[in-house]
Amino acid sequence: MITPRKIVEELKPYVPGRSIKEITQKYGVDPEKMVKLGSNENPLGPSPRAVEAIEKNLNLINQYPESNLENLLKEIADYAGVAPSNVIACGDGADEVLDVLGKTFIEPGDEFIVPLPSYMYYEFTLTIHGGVPVFARWDMEKNTLDVNSVIDALSTKTRIIFLCSPNNPTGGLISKTDIEKILESTDALVVVDEAYFEFSGVNNVDLLAEYDNLFILRTFSKVMGLAGMRIGYGLSNPRVIEYMFRMKPVFSLTKLSQVAAMATLQDREYIKRSTELAVKSREYLYREMSKFNSLNVLKSKSNYMLVDVHKTGMKASKLTEELMKKGFIVRDCTSFRELDEYWIRVSVGTLEEDERFIKTLKDLIE
Repeated sequence: MITPRKIVEELKPYVPGRSIKEITQKYGVDPEKMVKLGSNENPLGPSPRAVEAIEKNLNLINQYPESNLENLLKEIADYAGVAPSNVIACGDGADEVLDVLGKTFIEPGDEFIVPLPSYMYYEFTLTIHGGVPVFARWDMEKNTLDVNSVIDALSTKTRIIFLCSPNNPTGGLISKTDIEKILESTDALVVVDEAYFEFSGVNNVDLLAEYDNLFILRTFSKVMGLAGMRIGYGLSNPRVIEYMFRMKPVFSLTKLSQVAAMATLQDREYIKRSTELAVKSREYLYREMSKFNSLNVLKSKSNYMLVDVHKTGMKASKLTEELMKKGFIVRDCTSFRELDEYWIRVSVGTLEEDERFIKTLKDLIE
């Protein structure tokens, strides 16, 4: 029998959030009443313009999509405030952008730095390409990056540094000063993951003109409401972008993904409403959960909050299961490195969903 590469045998599968279908089948909950607060999705749903664009193009799915993505790259560039030559777009969300980064810049034995806790797909993806993870530190008390731990982790083998801002799962921001300090300390590619930047009102695009080792990672899965269409993009200098286009699958973005992305970018009012709802929901959930003596809620600049549940007397696995039985999906964060078994992550919902969630949570833990 043929055997896989050694890394495949050793690799621990990435643990995603659980789906509504999976939960409703297990617990017998009505799918119509299930509230998903576990995957950082947009509770408004997609832009009506995106739905309309998909419907108009359904008869074209027998055709290959555009390979050069010229129109989409122009729309993304306009939204981001850069030139089209600064943009790469990929299918499978930001995850494929990460995969292309690995294919383009990682040789077996090269190191990449990840402050912990953070998004674990960085490690999952680059390890496949032979990269060696080196872990820095996220300061949980201050909910910000321990910048010196990143600089101390640098070596001659460092090729990529991942900085998630707002950080997943903690929701904290990395200051522009700290990002610049790291950029100036290395020739390695510094990847600033801005998947949730709209919710924070902060971005680092202005640094692209000054630092040629900066790469900004983004997605259409959050505020854009297109998680199911799998669209990610990156911003960097034209040389980095050109190298990555050599490695990117030619037709990684489907025709329907392209038209949905174009339509959403042109619906700025929808993006504005989505952002405002998420911020209002986040502040409501933070305020209400902070009233529970048994919860420690980290202040977030994203569309989710990390919650310490040690004092509830329940592990995250138990609390999340009890919530699922009541029709609410939140994320058990046990799979995140450097978090123990007592942390959950709660995404924003509509305000009506938020109120129902808080009432259910109160019934369970108080």
